[in-house]
Amino acid sequence: MYYFRSRIYGPNLIDVPVKPYMQLLFEEVLNPFYVFQVFSIILWSIDDYYVYAICIFILSIISISISLYETRKQSVILHNMARLVTNVTIRRNSGVEECVNSLELVPGDCLIIPQEGLLLPCDAALLAGECLVNESMLTGESLPVLKTPLLAGERKFSSESERRHTLFCGTQLIQAKGGGLRGDCAIAVVTSTGFFTAKGNLVSSILYPQPINFRFYRDAAIFLIILAAVIGTIYSIVVLFRAKVTVAQLVIRSLDIVTIVVPPALPAALTAGTIYAQNRLKRHGVFCISPPRINVFGKVSLCCFDKTGTLTEEGLDVWGVMEGGPTGFSELVPEPRLLLPGPMLSGLACCHTVTLLRGQTLGEPLELKMVESTGWTLQEPEGDGKVLDAEFGHHKVLAVMRPPAPHLQAQGASISEAVAIVQRFPFSSALQRMSVVTVACEGRSAFAFIKGSPEMVVSLCRAETVPEHFSSKLHSFSSEGLRVLALGYKPLDSKLHVNATVFVHREEVEKDMQFLGLLMMKNLVKPESANVINTLRLAHLRSVMATGDNILTAVNVAKSCGMILSKEKVIFVNATPHTDESRPTLMFSLEDEEASGTQSSIITQVGRSGFDYHLAIEGKSFASLCEHFPEYLPKVLMRATVFARMLPDQKTQLVKEFQKLNYRVSMCGDGANDCGALQAADVGVSLSEAEASVASTFTSKTENISCVPLLIREGRCSLVTSFSVFRYMALYSLIQFCSVLILYTMHTTLGDWQFLFFDLPLVTLLVFVMGKGGPSNELHPCRPPASLLSLPVLASIFLHTCMIFLGQLGALLITTSQDWYIPLNSTVFGKENLPNMENFSVFGLSGFQYIIIAVVVTKGYPHKKPLYYNGKLAKIEYMKLFNSLLWSNSDYIKTVGLA
Repeated sequence: MYYFRSRIYGPNLIDVPVKPYMQLLFEEVLNPFYVFQVFSIILWSIDDYYVYAICIFILSIISISISLYETRKQSVILHNMARLVTNVTIRRNSGVEECVNSLELVPGDCLIIPQEGLLLPCDAALLAGECLVNESMLTGESLPVLKTPLLAGERKFSSESERRHTLFCGTQLIQAKGGGLRGDCAIAVVTSTGFFTAKGNLVSSILYPQPINFRFYRDAAIFLIILAAVIGTIYSIVVLFRAKVTVAQLVIRSLDIVTIVVPPALPAALTAGTIYAQNRLKRHGVFCISPPRINVFGKVSLCCFDKTGTLTEEGLDVWGVMEGGPTGFSELVPEPRLLLPGPMLSGLACCHTVTLLRGQTLGEPLELKMVESTGWTLQEPEGDGKVLDAEFGHHKVLAVMRPPAPHLQAQGASISEAVAIVQRFPFSSALQRMSVVTVACEGRSAFAFIKGSPEMVVSLCRAETVPEHFSSKLHSFSSEGLRVLALGYKPLDSKLHVNATVFVHREEVEKDMQFLGLLMMKNLVKPESANVINTLRLAHLRSVMATGDNILTAVNVAKSCGMILSKEKVIFVNATPHTDESRPTLMFSLEDEEASGTQSSIITQVGRSGFDYHLAIEGKSFASLCEHFPEYLPKVLMRATVFARMLPDQKTQLVKEFQKLNYRVSMCGDGANDCGALQAADVGVSLSEAEASVASTFTSKTENISCVPLLIREGRCSLVTSFSVFRYMALYSLIQFCSVLILYTMHTTLGDWQFLFFDLPLVTLLVFVMGKGGPSNELHPCRPPASLLSLPVLASIFLHTCMIFLGQLGALLITTSQDWYIPLNSTVFGKENLPNMENFSVFGLSGFQYIIIAVVVTKGYPHKKPLYYNGKLAKIEYMKLFNSLLWSNSDYIKTVGLA
């Protein structure tokens, strides 16, 4: 059996080959730019520009060598990261444990995970026991995650929908417990190997990144092709044909014009702005794994934010507890530890996935606060766990919650007793709930507890146990910005299967529950959030919120951070799907008012001038809207600000729907449920302690959204710099065009050293001085353009070209009109006529044109600081350039014989 599976799936290996230098060299030389450079060097050599050709050849060799070194270095790093080979213990058909190399793993193998954990070499579904896993490599989450056993059922397994039960390749399993015969290990079944694992997909995305569909890069290529292949070549052929040069000279000179269009410094020039921006961002604690995306951030028009941990504080404080039942709600209890012993207190103490690691409690901040507020302590089995198992009726105990000492419990109340957790059903974003199965000492009084969103928990509780005023209470607490969780419970049959890993199915546990009450927690807005949202608003950038929390809580947070102003109304969108009893409906309701149909007075009010409003919609309504009312979807998206109860997949879909409306979307989040949206967005920002999250392009070490305006400013600065540099390189080519074509007309050309001086010391230095300027301190309402083939850009280049041509022509005419002018020899052509006065006049003026144009096209306001902010570097370098140009002209005057 193993033989056939191994033949089908192959070795469990993520093989990233490290290519030899010769192969890399061959691939690098085939790069279009280097192919063009080889063509240019051959052409220059034929035309006797030996010095220039040798210099460019040396520079190309250095550039290729650096590129080969960096490429191989990255390849080695990726190879070492991807290659994970270790020894693991498995069980196959015989049921006997054997130690094998991880390369031999195939789907279907039963993997034994030791108590001390391991670095997982495959994807696996957890069957027995629990595992504490560090998944920061995949999600950027800094907190370990508790994985629980997969539930039995006939549904098809999916690692995405069963993330809480799936162990992903490349993640560090910190500890395992509760599985196997001795209880000191966990058992999992291999589901995917090699490139089909989560780590394999990650490596594939690094090897084959998603292409950047950005207009600037596309227009740059088109502009260069038109300039080189059409304008330059045709015009030079006409001029040279009229000069009656030979066919060989005609071909060489025409092709030489093409080499002028793509100067050697062009690739470095176009990346200068992004490299400077990336370094500045790193100093601010923002890391970027794809520098070209910095330019894309400059065109962002919509910023999408997660709520919890992004706009609001991650850590929550318990605000109060309110028990409920058929007779209504009790008085608010400020602290759970003040509750009388009973199901509510036990549910708060037990319904969680908090675990112990070396004596320290670990888990989600909300659950840690909840457990801490009860005063109960967590105990986990040690060794084989038989001591605790015996204490609780020989059930397989996962954890024990023990109440505080009697003198610390509420006065006059009966003493609470310890409770053992024997089964967990972890929280799921899709299900919006979690539950546990518990037993008391000696295995008596088994209970199931459930905790989750109030709407979901109530739907699973018997109607007669839910208080009559549940909806109004929930509305009241949510409107105050509190995070509300509901709890329920029910007694279970005490005759549970002893020593069984799975006692009951989740579907059986989570039905016919009894409503217990509400837990309210404070969800404070981070102090930086309001300032950032206001900055984006003043810059005419739209902000929206996508969260899994209650819609009223989300609206309250949106008002607190300034997404919704106090004078603006909120309209709730409620869409229902098609059912056997009713057709799909779409309803709108003003805040604090009853729902109304689409043709109601609300629509009339929306159309009224001066009626400022925002739409708010929940995930279920969003799904129904997309499916049954697609014609209304763009209209809702254009005015919606709050998207609540959104599942991870719905967040991803939301980003894509905004992109269909031609928004450039940035997504900012901090959790694993944001990974899909972070990857789908044009640019994603992860707020995580990890230095770089693989789900997003940008990762900030500052755990608030203050990095978003910084990234937009840097993106705009980089984009403006790229525009300026490209315009400069285009005008630089046009300056050289004009110089060469004017000199062609006079039967001469530029010399070898003159080309070298312009292309390398002068222009390259100017480009890097242009790119050094930082972003403006303020975010301006207007956004920089992203199209090079626009009327303003083309008109600017055309006007500059006219001035350049007239300036050089004027210098030539002034020179030829002087008494000391000595005409050149008209019987020869090209370099044979050097040195001459025509060459000197055009060369001298064009050198200053390069510097002046660099100053002119280096646009500052409103997205970039002016050129003089570059500091001493710009001043010193420009003085050096002017002096070198003057000295070179002086030497040339002596050579010609004019001094």
